Amino acid sequence: MAEGRIIKALSGFYYVKSANKVYACKGRGVFRNQNITPLVGDFVLFDHTDEGEGYIQEIKPRKNELIRPSISNITQAIIVNAVCQPTFSPLLLDRFLVKVEAKQIEPLIIVTKKDLATDAELSVMNEYMKDYAALGYPIYFVALDKARDELNVINDHFKNEVTVLMGQSGVGKSTLLNVISSNLRIETGEISKSLGRGKHTTRHVELIQINEGLVADTPGFSSLEFATIEQEQLSDYFVEMKAIKHACKFRSCIHVKEPKCAVKNAVESGEIKQYRYDHYIQFLQEIIERKPRYSS
Repeated sequence: MAEGRIIKALSGFYYVKSANKVYACKGRGVFRNQNITPLVGDFVLFDHTDEGEGYIQEIKPRKNELIRPSISNITQAIIVNAVCQPTFSPLLLDRFLVKVEAKQIEPLIIVTKKDLATDAELSVMNEYMKDYAALGYPIYFVALDKARDELNVINDHFKNEVTVLMGQSGVGKSTLLNVISSNLRIETGEISKSLGRGKHTTRHVELIQINEGLVADTPGFSSLEFATIEQEQLSDYFVEMKAIKHACKFRSCIHVKEPKCAVKNAVESGEIKQYRYDHYIQFLQEIIERKPRYSS
């Protein structure tokens, strides 16, 4: 058997790259019986013929996986935000950050459409991005019509990484990918003026080699529910809370009503931004109210 990585899933076939050759493979029937679906990004063992066809026999354990786009073993997420058109949402950015922190994926924040923003909009965005930079997140501002030159500074971020793009519809994810690699020619969707958001244009997932790394060419809107995060874990995915939670009086503190809570004290002193704490409380409530999951 050979070992390789699934780089594309399309029409029931899994395209496995191994030693610079790509094989069109089917999954074993046992995967369906066990309700297992091979994902783009999976490392697999497979049998193959000289004609370039084969069967996947085993899926190696995954480091992580995402839903919409369905992809595994991601190491980096580029979270794209627009200054305007659509309006920037720190709540949505924090949703993405919690998701990637929970999956042990390194985030990189890109801000688009600075050239379309008013001075007031740009000033607000700059203040928010100062907050996120202070938390240790790399941040880059780009104008999509001039992005090729500006993106040269982030090319090294792709090296040896498996990258997926995330962000609200209409922020320019597909345009950004087309600029990063002009041979992709990903269909871009115009902004719906009535809804203020973009139309979805992506269809299947494929990993493309770019700048010595792999990038998912499907900048899909990843599921943003916190289905697998428990309330005791949530503060671990807010980096500023994780850094001080050991100072809370109670080890089980969830930073809401408990006395001598280091996180609440940090909010009161301004060390933790009030809006970040408000988002934490909103996410916590969603987790508490989540319908229980039953194992089959």
